[in-house]
Amino acid sequence: MNNIQEILSQMTLEEKAALCIGASAWTTTPVERLGLPEMIVSDGPHGVRRLVDIHSVSSESLPATCFPTASCLASTWDVNLIQEMGNALAEECIALNVDVVLGPGVNMKRSPLGGRNFEYFSEDPYLAGELAAHYIQGVQGKGVGVSLKHFAANNQEFQRFSISAEIDERTLREIYLPAFEKAVTQGKPWTVMCSYNKLNGTFASQHSYLLTEILKKEWGFEGLVVSDWGAVRDRVAGLKAGLDWEMPGPQARRVKQVIEAVRSGELDEAFLDEAVRRILRIIAKAQQTPKGGRFDLDAHHKLAQKIASEGMVLLKNNGILPLKGQTHIAVIGSAAKHAHFQGGGSSHINPTRVAVPFDELQACAGEAELTYAEGYPQDNSFRQDLIDQAVSLAQAAETAVLYIALPAFKESEGYDRTDLDLTDQQVALIQAVARVQPNTVVVLNNGAPVAMRLWIDEVAAVLEAWMMGQAGGAAIAELLFGKVNPSGKLAETFPLKLADIPAHLNWPGDAGAVRYGEGLYIGYRYYDKKEMPVLFPFGYGLSYTTFAYANPRVSASAFKDVDGVVVMVDVTNTGSLAGKETVQVYVHDLASAMARPVKELKGFARVELQPGETRTVSIPLDFRAFAYYHPEHKQWITEDGEFDLLIGASSADIRHSLRVTLHSTLNLPCILDKESTIREWMADRRGKAVLGPLYAQMEAQSRKAFGGGDERYGNDSALGMDIMDMLNDMPLFSVLMFQQSALPLHPEDIVEVLLKQAHSLE
Repeated sequence: MNNIQEILSQMTLEEKAALCIGASAWTTTPVERLGLPEMIVSDGPHGVRRLVDIHSVSSESLPATCFPTASCLASTWDVNLIQEMGNALAEECIALNVDVVLGPGVNMKRSPLGGRNFEYFSEDPYLAGELAAHYIQGVQGKGVGVSLKHFAANNQEFQRFSISAEIDERTLREIYLPAFEKAVTQGKPWTVMCSYNKLNGTFASQHSYLLTEILKKEWGFEGLVVSDWGAVRDRVAGLKAGLDWEMPGPQARRVKQVIEAVRSGELDEAFLDEAVRRILRIIAKAQQTPKGGRFDLDAHHKLAQKIASEGMVLLKNNGILPLKGQTHIAVIGSAAKHAHFQGGGSSHINPTRVAVPFDELQACAGEAELTYAEGYPQDNSFRQDLIDQAVSLAQAAETAVLYIALPAFKESEGYDRTDLDLTDQQVALIQAVARVQPNTVVVLNNGAPVAMRLWIDEVAAVLEAWMMGQAGGAAIAELLFGKVNPSGKLAETFPLKLADIPAHLNWPGDAGAVRYGEGLYIGYRYYDKKEMPVLFPFGYGLSYTTFAYANPRVSASAFKDVDGVVVMVDVTNTGSLAGKETVQVYVHDLASAMARPVKELKGFARVELQPGETRTVSIPLDFRAFAYYHPEHKQWITEDGEFDLLIGASSADIRHSLRVTLHSTLNLPCILDKESTIREWMADRRGKAVLGPLYAQMEAQSRKAFGGGDERYGNDSALGMDIMDMLNDMPLFSVLMFQQSALPLHPEDIVEVLLKQAHSLE
């Protein structure tokens, strides 16, 4: 397949139409006479769900390593570790004869209620994009493709096949697209998967603005766009919009529709040829990697354990952890013997083995006696007898460790959560055990935040272990006993209660649409703006050691936007154990022409330190770290001005602040028009240059007419207000209309002259 154009030129219309639609649920359509093989894809993203019969829709899949889900992966904040996992996934794809794995998922966690949140990285687009790019580089570096998904605005399960996500352009560009953009431009995925939903009334599968204008033209995506399975409504419209490959197949009716559309002139064959060309390129790439062989089960299991260890987040610890010297530990909770390590749906992996948490805890506990109580049932029933048994065991022990798993009926692909709560039984269990045993440790297995307000003050420690993959049971044990020092940091905020969630009033939508009314303010951006307390902030996580931040500095206190700046800080391990710390840098714009979040994550670095060791951490910030998307200019822009660079251990734990001055190099076109306000005129460099001389005259005239003379707020005979505060937010034309008797020309003529002058300036 060295000459793509030659193969394309030899294909019949029928063959081209068939190639753009799958031959089965998991394969492209081969063309044997041209030596064109099929390409095989498989579900992901945290393991390879390769079906036994690749041409069927059977649920039976071959054994593969079940790595931690994305919520755990993201909490590592370790791009190198995620890239290493990508390498391992590729090795398993090669062994299992898979050309493309369907993942990673980078949709934003708009709400913790999203049923598929465990498959997505973060509420923050910068973090999600960085992790996704390295995941992609890891997989594709071994010659296996990925499918970046779900493009775009697939942030809920409710009516996901049809609902229209109503999002304004700036919010789309700053929150819901940047992770995709970074993944595409840095990771260069072979394929991108469109989502089921509509975006502003148009299905993603036939959204030319998304698939062609942004993805292919603006971001330079050279791979193929594939539909989510069953997402296509109109195949011809999809081809026109940039959807190259529809899945699943076979679909003779769809093929016929494409053929007839070309022959009737409804579809320019050039659209079909472009889709075929993109598919052929990816098939050719896939063929460069020979398939078959075996993968190292033991090594991949150990890697899964390492990732789980790095991604678990210690949320609370009164000093009980790490466990030391206990002779009797009560182990309570069904998840201790029935590991809850992955979510339900298309990403459900057939693991090569499973580390049973109870067994792994016993292996770390040495001679300590472990006793077990089920604690809660698998369903939503309430069993007081199970609670009573657990209480009895906890009373007799020195420490109680509760394994609490959010059940599948509350959290899975296909449906959203209705609340943040554990089951009634689980809450009652924790409360009852904590009342009789002050040394109670809660281990959580879940894919998204849960409410803890009813019990967290009563327990000694809480470990967020997530859906931790097949080796997670061993990772939990080693963390509890201090063989591994916890280092995970939250990639999403844990709110206090459901009503605090930014999207609460607009979730999950109705009448076929969901309005993203919170705009830019999701996750910590919202809680910062509202000055609202949270249970645990974004970026938070405890360790068994402590870290000090000192000597913050920047490479330049004033710089051009295109040059960027480097933030440096010395980090010291001030405790007695080796540990890892994630330094986070947030950017705060002191003054902007448009509203901006209080602060936004724009860089991070992970550092490992021995006790007493100090290392300098350097974090570069580029143009985009200071820019925002301007919907009228239709581009990312920077503004001259001051910024605070906030260095922290979490979004709420800011250790140092550095003020810098940015000089914008942009020469933006003038966008002033007849409806522009005086404030907009004066904020625009060109507008201020031409209006400035007139502004002083306008101000004096207005104060004289409405303000009662020279006094800013006037006197009793005037309006009792600062008239310019009102007039500055009125269109220039409207203000001049009030003053036309004193003007040499009609206000319309004056505005027209000023606009010509402003638009003529460089």
